[in-house]
Amino acid sequence: MRGAGAAAGLVGLPAAAGPIEASGRRRDEARLLVADPSSVVDTTFGALGEFLDPGDVLVVNTSGTLPAALAVEGPAFGRGGPEGLLLHLGTELPGGLRLVELRAATGFGSAPFGDARPGTVRLPGGGRAQLLSPWPAAPAPAEGPARLWVARLDVPGDPLAWLADHGRPIRYGEPAEPWPIAAYQTVFATEPGSAEMPSAARGFTAELVTALVSAGVVVAPLLLHCGVSSPEAGEAPQPERYRVPAGTAALVNAARDGGRRVVAVGTTAVRALETVADETGTVHPGQGWTELVISPERGVRAVDALITGWHEPDASHLELIAAVAGSELIEKSYATAHALGYHGHEFGDFHLLLPGGHPLP
Repeated sequence: MRGAGAAAGLVGLPAAAGPIEASGRRRDEARLLVADPSSVVDTTFGALGEFLDPGDVLVVNTSGTLPAALAVEGPAFGRGGPEGLLLHLGTELPGGLRLVELRAATGFGSAPFGDARPGTVRLPGGGRAQLLSPWPAAPAPAEGPARLWVARLDVPGDPLAWLADHGRPIRYGEPAEPWPIAAYQTVFATEPGSAEMPSAARGFTAELVTALVSAGVVVAPLLLHCGVSSPEAGEAPQPERYRVPAGTAALVNAARDGGRRVVAVGTTAVRALETVADETGTVHPGQGWTELVISPERGVRAVDALITGWHEPDASHLELIAAVAGSELIEKSYATAHALGYHGHEFGDFHLLLPGGHPLP
């Protein structure tokens, strides 16, 4: 389905103009739509604890966001001047390689660029990226030119320090105003590595996490470094690097054995957990690169509920969300969110899906 079935009848939500804290409000004051099979509640993210029970496990992604957009220096592939090219650093691959995307710079962000070919592009501060081959190796003719490339990155000194000096957050035109990399970090971020923010956790504050833990909700960390998402036109997910610690596997398994819910914070947490869940739903520790594609046909084994943002109707993320919640619940939520004026994209509002039901306040 790759987005088509899950998106049947859905209407996309407008992008938020910027982070909520820019207007003087806390992140947990963002809106939250809570949906179960019987009802939908319009509330704020700070009320999340009202919909969770003691012993429920929140599985959170500790990946931090990189300033992964870099200006290409000098002309390349026939493009130069002020409206030149950007290189977006995507997911890390084995062997020190990376997936990257070349984009045409625009006034607010970037647009697709389909004329890349093998070769080397110059980056700021003496960096270089050698484009080796398209990814996937043989894209379907209907998908047009390859969007992503396997590349070898060569930068002076420490890569994270180099990125901090020369990179900026990835954006595609929304929001129109640039924001610093701090706006793209979640309260759980401890290890930089994501090309784009694991934004489902953006509504959490330290105070909210403390309140949840004090009420008996368990927070279990894992890691999945997100790749680039543009243009989300139903493409299969990229391989992404993940790590599920033994402690998190034990917490999830104990919750399931005790009849408590496993609530994934974001599609990234779902993908990592399901990668290491066996046919019985038992979660095992593991790490590496996952190429798992989660669809309604495949289903989920270890996840009971999901906190997520609002995705475009053609986003492949909706396949995974439908695997957790079912298309009917998603359609009801999106219709309600559209009617109530919710906002999407990385600084947008939030969505808690409880397909198993819950006594709503």
